[in-house]
Amino acid sequence: MIAKPLSIGIAGAGIGGLAAAALLARAGHSVEVHDRFARPAPVGSGLVVQPVGRRVLAAIGIEEAALAQGQILSSLLGTSVETNGPVLVAAYGRTPSTKGLALHRSVLFDLLLGAAQDAGARLLPSSEVIGQSANRFTLASGESATYDLLIDASGAGSRLSPLVHRILPFGAIWATVDWVPGAFPEDQLTQRYHYASRMMGVLPIGTPAGATGAKAALFWSLPRDGYADWRQTGLAAWRDTARTHWPEAAGYAEQIIDPDQFTMARYAHGTLLNPVAGNLVHIGDAAHRTSPQLGQGANMALLDANALACALALHPHNLPDALRCYARMRRTHVWGYQSLSAMFTPQYQSDSRALAHLRNRLLYPLSRLWPVPALLARLVQGDLLPPAAGLSRKTAQVAKS
Repeated sequence: MIAKPLSIGIAGAGIGGLAAAALLARAGHSVEVHDRFARPAPVGSGLVVQPVGRRVLAAIGIEEAALAQGQILSSLLGTSVETNGPVLVAAYGRTPSTKGLALHRSVLFDLLLGAAQDAGARLLPSSEVIGQSANRFTLASGESATYDLLIDASGAGSRLSPLVHRILPFGAIWATVDWVPGAFPEDQLTQRYHYASRMMGVLPIGTPAGATGAKAALFWSLPRDGYADWRQTGLAAWRDTARTHWPEAAGYAEQIIDPDQFTMARYAHGTLLNPVAGNLVHIGDAAHRTSPQLGQGANMALLDANALACALALHPHNLPDALRCYARMRRTHVWGYQSLSAMFTPQYQSDSRALAHLRNRLLYPLSRLWPVPALLARLVQGDLLPPAAGLSRKTAQVAKS
């Protein structure tokens, strides 16, 4: 039981904000979520929740529902046009709980929104947060109520975060398409590279509620400023390029008949030295941004929300101690995965042919030698480093009780 319920304001109804709202409202706190849209909704296509993130979904009470609409992932495979063979192979663990879960972003959003509202969190739409004034959010339309704790979960466009980030040279366009039976294994994220400057991928994302069949997320890498040129070139030329690049994926490329089926995602890299400033705490992309190469984006937001809820439960009488505890919990995992992502990304998205040759001829063969495959499995599962330093599973259960 909490010593005294806190009044908590959350900026942003994304994955991190809604997960925090669900966990904190269930713990007995008074939670309000501010979102700038009249009707909050997700942006994007597919995503992967890794095993450590699945444990957060289980704590919220939505893992089973997510599994019913998503697709279990057992492995990742990347092949190269140049070698006509694999250059990236990673397998998850052997037990069901150590597999990844791929699903449409809207599925995770709807489940988290429902869980937050069921727990008693209040959603405040058309309430754009543009700043902070002591214990209040500054809104585009005035000021919020007074809160004991302010949580910035407003993502990469945060108006509250001081994060200085570096825009990465490559992004990707994403679309949701029908799954093509027989083209690829249904439990595998499959990608194909031309050196490191072109990447095409197919991610199975299960069958969302209301869909008539299984879906996939199709993605294609582009330079960060290449979207306008891609549209100018035209879909027919792109489909020809895609078929030449990856004939086995032609059935996916042919489903793109309108450029607006794709959404451009641009990536950045940066991490706050300290995600806490007084009674304001930053989580998710407001605290750390990186490329999706390690599949940890949604995971990081879920882990942030869970660690914050645990820290508040472990220090119910002292909010500053709780926030310092939260920062300590997440520091190693965030910085470790940020560093690994910065190291891996140029091998798969860059203009460097030298790095692609290094990946194909040296790093991939080394990755097949013991004990690297086991380390890669832990890396994609999200627990190569402790997700919440100093928080044992037993302690986590006490914190949530």
